[in-house]
Amino acid sequence: MSEFRTLDDLADGQRVLVRLDLNSPVEDGVVQDNRRFDRHAETVAELIERDFEVALMAHQGRPGRDTFVSLEQHADILAEHVDSEVANEESDLGTGERAEPASHEIDFVADTFGDEALAAIDDLNGGDVLLLENTRMCDEELPEEDPDVKAETEFVQTLAPTFDAYVNDAYSAAHRSHASLVGFPLVLDAYAGRVMETEYEANTAIAEKEFDGQVTMAVGGTKATDVIDVMDHLGDTVDDFLLGGIAGELFLRADGAPVGFDLNPEADLYDSQWADNHDLIEKILAENRDQITLASDMAYADDDGERAELDVADIDEKTVSFMDVGSETAEAYADVVRDSEAVFVKGALGVFEEDRFSAGTVSVLEAIAETDCFSVVGGGDTSRAIEMYGMSEDDFGHVSIAGGAYIRALTGAELVGVEVLSGD
Repeated sequence: MSEFRTLDDLADGQRVLVRLDLNSPVEDGVVQDNRRFDRHAETVAELIERDFEVALMAHQGRPGRDTFVSLEQHADILAEHVDSEVANEESDLGTGERAEPASHEIDFVADTFGDEALAAIDDLNGGDVLLLENTRMCDEELPEEDPDVKAETEFVQTLAPTFDAYVNDAYSAAHRSHASLVGFPLVLDAYAGRVMETEYEANTAIAEKEFDGQVTMAVGGTKATDVIDVMDHLGDTVDDFLLGGIAGELFLRADGAPVGFDLNPEADLYDSQWADNHDLIEKILAENRDQITLASDMAYADDDGERAELDVADIDEKTVSFMDVGSETAEAYADVVRDSEAVFVKGALGVFEEDRFSAGTVSVLEAIAETDCFSVVGGGDTSRAIEMYGMSEDDFGHVSIAGGAYIRALTGAELVGVEVLSGD
């Protein structure tokens, strides 16, 4: 495991530059609240309490996309979560009563490293928090370049001298070699925030933690290529892969079932991913067949729009779009989870956003919640099912807010944002 310094190693009361990941959905120009604000509020609240002078950096969208907007709205959303976090910390433990929310304003400056930003940073006092403008509005931020190159950019060289230390809390962006993520650790004392610390520990556990009992991984979603790479890397670690989603159908296709292709070529969900991955899928099946559990039945919408199911053995030709694993498969997967010491989840097993097709995803998550197994649920869509179906995150070991970084952690790929923190 990479070794990096955390907030526990950072002396109180300094001026710190903190990188968060507040990248969010944007609908009609309105930034949507999401779990990332809540998670990062823990780090920000701690820095406030410890009297740091705090300047925050974050990104939103990419140039040319509708989601590429200012961070002005993010400051207000984050402030609400920080207020809630502080109130929770100050709750009366004797009565269980929640403290009245205090107001912890997060100032915003529509500048990243120009004169306006530098003046606002200079005005910071202990306990103050300032959010700088979208880092991706800086020309030097986005190109993927070596950390040494990023450290020499005007962006980094201008901001760094105004701070005592740098804190990276943006684990979900740690696979990106962007200036705000990899440049500052080379010129400032660097530390991991609480999100970075907990995400890294949980997401690398499958490769670095030893389990005495069964290790199970439920894999699904629409990005089959990601899932297949994970399976290939973890074949010696995971005892049972429970398959659903697009990847589940592609593996069934490789196993001889007449599924796993597009009914409408314009949809392009299956055929292109099959073309790119069928050799690897067949290799994994040949080498690890006893570790792979495929769906025995599948669910689809009948002519009335109701959930209907077919046994895979009875499918002669694919004539409907399958939206979930079947009920028998969902129950069988849940039984496997209950007998496991560790369970990792990447991707939904069906279109859980529709209640009629939530059986596979929800059955696995509920089985995890009912047991004392070590568990990590990764991927924004899958973790959203926890709240949608009335479960509590407290019943899971860790619910990750990372996407690309989670995949890379599972496949053993380097996370450059973590490596520069650890000095590797």
